[in-house]
Amino acid sequence: MSCALNLACTWFDEVFERPAQALALKLNVPASGHECLDTSDYACLLIVDQTGIQLQVTGKKRPGPVRVDFVSGAVAHRRQFGGGTGQLIAKACGLNKGVRPLVVDATAGLGRDAFVLATLGCSVILLERSALVFELLNDGVEQARRVSEIAEIVERMTCKEVDSIEWLNSLSSEDKPDVVYLDPMFPHTEKSAQVKKEMLLFRSLVGQDNDAAALLEAALKAARYRVVVKRPRKAPCVEGTPPTYQLEGKSCRYDIYALKKFD
Repeated sequence: MSCALNLACTWFDEVFERPAQALALKLNVPASGHECLDTSDYACLLIVDQTGIQLQVTGKKRPGPVRVDFVSGAVAHRRQFGGGTGQLIAKACGLNKGVRPLVVDATAGLGRDAFVLATLGCSVILLERSALVFELLNDGVEQARRVSEIAEIVERMTCKEVDSIEWLNSLSSEDKPDVVYLDPMFPHTEKSAQVKKEMLLFRSLVGQDNDAAALLEAALKAARYRVVVKRPRKAPCVEGTPPTYQLEGKSCRYDIYALKKFD
């Protein structure tokens, strides 16, 4: 089933009809109000409601919706109890006493890793080339700005709907980020139902990252200090320049391409 060819925006309350139609126009997909999730004519629906925007597969045995939520759930738990700069992602990106690099997350997706880095004090530029994923991501950021508890964290996050390779290649020497962070789409094998639901849905919508090698090359030219690539623990490295060293966790691995030491 390919949701990319069978997607519509919908609303269940007429209050949200206008923003749903505006979103449909922006994404060049149909707008269809009051869709029944069990028997919808569409394989996937972007639902606009009081919580923001959520992506929902239709059908009677559908999984739960996918939305970007920085306020509650697993993301909130990690913010409060995740281990601070002791986390592997923090070590991989070079966070140390007094060091909070400017990070470009060039494969932002749902923004979870970027939010972790912003929580730890980094300014993060999130790049996303899929218009659909960008709308989910940007909506999550805007929703979070209204929550006083995390508003300061989200202010360190800047979202851009761009092609990452083109954007990185366009940077002048003065605009280079300290770290470029990559998490290319890869056939995940984790057992988590949450991961399976989101990854399978995303693959059906945006496909694989077949240009990961070109993205790594652009990142290596753009970063001042290092490039970090997140991979499933047993996955091969991205084709091209080998990493300087690796940090391995239970389910994922960080390949670090060290260019020079932090000042």
